Amino acid sequence: MADSELATRAPESDAMEAQVEPSAVSSTDSTAQTGPSMGEHCVTDRPTPDNRQPSGEMSKIGDVDVYISKPADYPNTPAKLLLLLTSGTGLHSVNNQVQADMFAAEGFVVIMPDQFNGDPAPSSNRTTMPTSPTSPGEPPQSPSLLERIKLGAAETAKSFLVDMWLARQTPEKVLPILLKVIETCKDEYADAVAHGQGIYSVGYCFGGKYVVMLAGENPTQQPPSGKDEEEGMMAKGPLIKAGAVAHATLVTREDLKAIKAPLTMVCVENDPLFPDEVLDVGRKHLASSSIDHEIKTYPEVPHGFAVYGDYDSPEIKRAQEAAFQQMLNWLRSH
Repeated sequence: MADSELATRAPESDAMEAQVEPSAVSSTDSTAQTGPSMGEHCVTDRPTPDNRQPSGEMSKIGDVDVYISKPADYPNTPAKLLLLLTSGTGLHSVNNQVQADMFAAEGFVVIMPDQFNGDPAPSSNRTTMPTSPTSPGEPPQSPSLLERIKLGAAETAKSFLVDMWLARQTPEKVLPILLKVIETCKDEYADAVAHGQGIYSVGYCFGGKYVVMLAGENPTQQPPSGKDEEEGMMAKGPLIKAGAVAHATLVTREDLKAIKAPLTMVCVENDPLFPDEVLDVGRKHLASSSIDHEIKTYPEVPHGFAVYGDYDSPEIKRAQEAAFQQMLNWLRSH
């Protein structure tokens, strides 16, 4: 695969065979995202491997609900502060909480805020195509016309609910929540912020867009609600020291051209949710601006593969581990 290519797998696909070694990429130019905005893996959890349970705790920071996971030896051993922004499955997803625990085990104080304010994405689990009943020993028959109509209606309803949810989750709603958490963490976790000389952030799917925005020079042009214009100036960025994103969605050309902080990106080959023409703008900007960056494309994996969760395919499992290591190495080295 050439460096200028970024690949193609429908988000609904479980990607049967994946090469583990990603191909690194660099820089070129293009347009904004126009295709699908969210995939199944953005709003639905995979099974939790080995029924693993979270080890952190629910709390509040600046009246925002958060999940907090800390290294076992913190605060005796200094740790960096990491803001983890999730996919549409949100704060109460066990997989997201375990993902936070994984970063905590590597030496980060992890704050995972409820960026959706109690309104995570409606589940869009695939509906299995029903089959007509058969006698014992007979092969299943094709679904009837009525069954197909019912299935189509169910899928349309799911898509509509996700679209309605997305219409509610705008930067005007999400960014003030994140800014409130960031400002409060500077006080409540001043030691961790000081140890890392800033706040780090990692984001998956929906959360990836907001890591990109927080890495930008002006993540919000409007002060958070309830703040006056002078206080709103605090929102000028970048608001993070370094960021890591995996298969981001809803990212625009403007988001990418505003990046100022070091950033690593885990990308999916031929991802309709983060198409080549959008990513190319980021490549060109990051290279021409001499911003430290890393972009790696993983072939034959589904959008959402880097989020903690179980897959039958050993290739996808290895790619998931490689993506976590990519992000972890970046956060450690910056």
